[in-house]
Amino acid sequence: MIFLKLFCTFFKIGLFNFGGGYAMISFIQNEIVYKHAWLTTSQFTDIVALSQVTPGPVGINMATYVGYEATSSVWGAVTATIAVCLPSFILMILISKWFLKYRHAKAVEDVFKGLRPAVIGLIAAAALVLCNAENIVDYKSVLMLAGAFLAVWKYRVGPIPVLIASGVLGLVLYS
Repeated sequence: MIFLKLFCTFFKIGLFNFGGGYAMISFIQNEIVYKHAWLTTSQFTDIVALSQVTPGPVGINMATYVGYEATSSVWGAVTATIAVCLPSFILMILISKWFLKYRHAKAVEDVFKGLRPAVIGLIAAAALVLCNAENIVDYKSVLMLAGAFLAVWKYRVGPIPVLIASGVLGLVLYS
């Protein structure tokens, strides 16, 4: 029964989320932590962090880890991973021919322009969800975020040097 619930939950997550793994985080947390109680908030936060540092898409990594944790089985990981990928696979097969024909139409371009702010909002919501009582954001974190943002936006520093500098700063400031 858990495998069917896991499949249906992640199929729904894959079907109703747009914008990639980061946009899925708040939806996944709502389903996994609050609705089904398969994980605690602390476990979920750890899975988000682990999903970000492992290779591959964040949403798929999270599905794999949650599936394993919820069932203590590799089959749970496989079930959740397939379920989260299946809606996109089916939809892409169904609309690919139509999209290739109409991708330059004004209405289609307008839809995608409208979706961009929604995706940014979903990603921002995911960031706020992760700022829960167990992970209180302090002034050091805020200053590091502002510095990283400034480095990337104003000074056009690449993401790798910013990540390395952030890691070193985190090690120095939090040890």
